[in-house]
Amino acid sequence: MGNKSRGLGAGTKLKKRRKASKWKDKDYVKRVFKLREKADPLRGSSQAKAIVLEKVQLEAKQPNSAMRKCVRVQLIKNGKKVTAFVPGYNAIKFIDEHDEVMIECIGGKMGRSKGDIPCVRWQVIKVNDQCLNALAHGKIEKGRR
Repeated sequence: MGNKSRGLGAGTKLKKRRKASKWKDKDYVKRVFKLREKADPLRGSSQAKAIVLEKVQLEAKQPNSAMRKCVRVQLIKNGKKVTAFVPGYNAIKFIDEHDEVMIECIGGKMGRSKGDIPCVRWQVIKVNDQCLNALAHGKIEKGRR
């Protein structure tokens, strides 16, 4: 038989025990102290504006051997620097240094990187307020700024 309280006035003790046990749960502690949000450069928001610092090419993880086109950007809201993936064939050509881009989470498991690109958790969706997808498919031309 377990060592749980079972008397008439046992409710208080059971509540106390449950409260103490919760703090042994790693996910509960993360949620209560908002640790994931604090560690996130975007501070919990889904998208953020950034300035392009440089274009970089990252090597894909094994067994692939492609060079993935990415950009190193600095967030406007807090000045943090992150690397963002540029999706689409030849889409990197529409991005220049000092352009203003909008980045969003790629959406891998548990907010981690997705696919074969190591350490990259964000992707570019807009360049100078123009949709990158439409630029890459030739539907619109890049505006002068």
